[in-house]
Amino acid sequence: MILSAIRIKERILGVSPEETTFARRGFTPGDAAIQKRLERIGLTFVNGYNVALGEDRPDRLATRLDAVEPDFRGVAFEGAAMALTLLDYVTPWKKDRLTAFLKGPGAAHVYMAHVGAGWALARLRRNANRFLARRDPLLGWLAVDGYGFHEGYFHWRRFFREKAPPGRLTGYARRAFDQGLGRSLWFVDCADVSRIPATIAAFPEARQADLWSGIGLACAYAGGADRHALESLRAAAGRLRSHAAQGAAFAAKARERAGNPAPHTELACKVWCGLSAEAAANLTDASLDRLSATAEAPSYEVWRRRIQSQFAEEVVTA
Repeated sequence: MILSAIRIKERILGVSPEETTFARRGFTPGDAAIQKRLERIGLTFVNGYNVALGEDRPDRLATRLDAVEPDFRGVAFEGAAMALTLLDYVTPWKKDRLTAFLKGPGAAHVYMAHVGAGWALARLRRNANRFLARRDPLLGWLAVDGYGFHEGYFHWRRFFREKAPPGRLTGYARRAFDQGLGRSLWFVDCADVSRIPATIAAFPEARQADLWSGIGLACAYAGGADRHALESLRAAAGRLRSHAAQGAAFAAKARERAGNPAPHTELACKVWCGLSAEAAANLTDASLDRLSATAEAPSYEVWRRRIQSQFAEEVVTA
């Protein structure tokens, strides 16, 4: 009976690994090694998602996810969080899977888990504001970031070619959406530092800072660019480089919290922030002191601005 229920969930809700290939998504191919890495990240996400469909008990699920190579492990937890959130919505008799996971073995991956939850919101076309009302007032915004990534990844023609505004979102949620949309651009443009600045520049000026923030996070967390490419990208960011630096610092914090540091995160933080990954992660923590919302910005945005202010001047690479 249990196995039958699992098979039904996997058959109805499962995602094929093929969905993460550049060929299936229609992304512009790039450097073979970079493309392979980005496709592997997508595959790891889907694998984590599919595993959670069949095993939603927190401890057993975490054991399987922890078997993933550290560099990619956070993405597996992200995918699992999407599945748990989706199941919470579609099974009215059990709605606490994500909460139980975050209170237990998923706590170390709390940043990635919130992003993964946003994928479920996008897939189900759910009201993000209702989700936010039930979640951490600070990190809950990462779910809207995840919403934006999902839309850019699966519907990139609409959001990058047509510059469509995010539907069903209002107020600050539209900015958080763009932060995730910027992250997806790292995949859509195959980490091509000659293409990314032009893609962002084609957007209305008011949206560009958040897109750059997403790029900074993506290149620091996902990797795929060497020092020369990152320095070229930093130069292209111009006055918006502090936003990308803030994104890189967020990536460092996510990896520090999860205990899965990576050389490419260290490199990205040195280029964007002029700091080690550890120092950048510590800066995000220090910026939380006495954090509060303002009339125009939620606490999450105040947090981001504090971090950005540390990189407002020209950074010096280490």
